[in-house]
Amino acid sequence: MRASVAGCRMSVGALLNGLLVSVVAALLWEYSKLSEHAALLEEELHLTQQSQELSQAHIDYHAALLALQEHGTRMVCTGKMHTDRICRFDYLCYCSEAEEFVFFHSNSSVMLPNLGPRRFQPALLDLSSVEDHNTQYFNFLELPAAALKFMPKPVFVPDVTLILNRFNPDNLMHVFHDDLLPAFYTMKQYSDLDDEARLVFMEGWGEGPHFDLYRLLSSKQPLLKEQLRNFGKLMCFTKSYVGLSKMTTWYQYGFVQPQGPKANILVSGNEIRQFAKALMEKMNLTRVEEAEKEGGSTEEEKEKKDHYIVVFSRSTTRLILNEAELIMTLAQEFQMRVVTVSLEEQTFPSIAQVISGASMLVSMHGAQLVTSLFLPRGAAVVELFPYAVNPEQYTPYKTLATLPGMDLQYVSWRNSIEENTVTHPDRPWEEGGIAHLEKDEQERILASKDVPRHLCCRNPEWLFRIYQDTLVDIPSFLEALKEGLKTRPSLKKAKLASTVHPGRVREPQCHTSVQATNEAKLTVSWQIPWNLKYLKVREVKYEVWIQEQGENTYMPYILPQQNYTFSENIKPFTTYLVWVRCIFNKNLLGPFADVLMCRT
Repeated sequence: MRASVAGCRMSVGALLNGLLVSVVAALLWEYSKLSEHAALLEEELHLTQQSQELSQAHIDYHAALLALQEHGTRMVCTGKMHTDRICRFDYLCYCSEAEEFVFFHSNSSVMLPNLGPRRFQPALLDLSSVEDHNTQYFNFLELPAAALKFMPKPVFVPDVTLILNRFNPDNLMHVFHDDLLPAFYTMKQYSDLDDEARLVFMEGWGEGPHFDLYRLLSSKQPLLKEQLRNFGKLMCFTKSYVGLSKMTTWYQYGFVQPQGPKANILVSGNEIRQFAKALMEKMNLTRVEEAEKEGGSTEEEKEKKDHYIVVFSRSTTRLILNEAELIMTLAQEFQMRVVTVSLEEQTFPSIAQVISGASMLVSMHGAQLVTSLFLPRGAAVVELFPYAVNPEQYTPYKTLATLPGMDLQYVSWRNSIEENTVTHPDRPWEEGGIAHLEKDEQERILASKDVPRHLCCRNPEWLFRIYQDTLVDIPSFLEALKEGLKTRPSLKKAKLASTVHPGRVREPQCHTSVQATNEAKLTVSWQIPWNLKYLKVREVKYEVWIQEQGENTYMPYILPQQNYTFSENIKPFTTYLVWVRCIFNKNLLGPFADVLMCRT
């Protein structure tokens, strides 16, 4: 009996101990869960703070993480080829450890175009505006969204971002032509790429000497690739655009064929000037003529202010050895004051301000000449080339100056006197030195009178010649100016050239008659384009194409009137196809009207 009571007491004690252990375990488990939740909240708060460090925009970290986990990445692109494609992403991520972008797949992911392996032939898109350059390709790795459980917690960038590569941020021509202009007009294409958008540069360069110019594109500080490491191992852009429009570029640098103007230039001077105006506003600059309008200057005062010449002065390479003599000659020849500017000694805004009111810009060939896009209409660009460098082979600034709507005059001068050049064969190769070359090659280059056409970018003969210093021969220089300048540079005479194209001719019709078994007539008539009645056009002509059905050739005619009877080469009992279009001022072509079928 005592044994059974003792056994009962032990059972109750064991039960109480078990219950106590269970309660303690439950409390410990609950505490660990609360601690884990607190740690997660603390981590989430820290990651939210990191996201806020990137931007003033508020972000709900938990909601953003849930959206990434449930919906993954979404991508919709424009453009058919990698060379003209720009893609918009929701929740595109970047792993700084792997230095790769990551596309997370879920059941809600979108990928248009869905190219499969063609995405690697050679890339999804170009990150730069320089077309199809193998150092500028963009692609991403793919992972299931479930993999996020095993990865570092992401930091979210709440800003709308434009992700791109700068091509060469150390060179002013590349900064404007390859980066600023394309980025400016890419941002115009998409309404949410506004002044609050953030630019992200992925090429890996440092800021470079012209970083302040990039800051003008947005009110937010651009991010460099190296800086992304500071915000965690995984960074996710809530909304981003990747790639740049190439529509504003006018020059190719000679990677595949010798350098020259692009085969299909899509930009005009009007778009370049709109960009220059916007940049000047960002720099708080006012064009000289605009300042005069506001100030109400008299005609006599304007006459004195309008006309001056700017000479670009270089301090290290490609020097003008008789710069003072050149300045004096320009002042005497044109009766204008001459001012010098220097990228090494002046701020860029101060240079842009001076150039924006100049009648003429004179400079050795070089990246600084891209500042000619700030020149007023009617001004002249005068580009000087060293000995053995053919101006017709290196034309980025000539192409810019002569774009329709830039309304600039362009003149080139080339040093043809070998004694007027100072070479630097012992400099580093990148500054034109040739001492590292074989003796025979050095002698060949020294004896050469003309740099042959070549590909980019390390041709030693080109570098040797382009980095020469030059004594400008004044008589030949003045002769080049007299031959090249159609009119004296004048800001007053400059007017915006009309680029309005005619519409389609209206009510085209044809009438035929047979005169004899071997003779017929074809009369074609039409009404003027609808928009012509609202325009003042200097010259209006009409182009008519006539093609015998079944033949491959056609007969073109340019006519001043709205109807004409054709008899030459018109056969009886034959069907002719006839097209008509209008032309303004010799080169502004309208569309053809619908084809007429006319049977004699």
